[in-house]
Amino acid sequence: MISISELFISNAHAEGAAAAPAGGGFLEFLPLVALLAVFYFLILRPQQKRSKEHKAMMDALQKGDEVVTGGGALGRVEKVGEEYVAVEVAAGVIVQYQKFAIQTVLPKGTIKSI
Repeated sequence: MISISELFISNAHAEGAAAAPAGGGFLEFLPLVALLAVFYFLILRPQQKRSKEHKAMMDALQKGDEVVTGGGALGRVEKVGEEYVAVEVAAGVIVQYQKFAIQTVLPKGTIKSI
């Protein structure tokens, strides 16, 4: 007795052998190359750009900048270290954050206007 899967597998092998084009190797890889190009331009390149902008922002942090952290806390930078930033989130309350946790640098005077 022949199972259903054996019928399909044997037909697929028979069709593949008869329908293989001679010398069409590049055309078989063209869709893969196009997919990789789309992946690069839609995902990898914008991510690299955002990463570069965020790194430049972190390097430009200085005392007195008003920032928003990844958790949503607003504050004023009091001290900038190699890996950590001291942020005053309320009068007399200073919290240490890792540099990469700083999400955005706000224009001066934003915190007072809120």
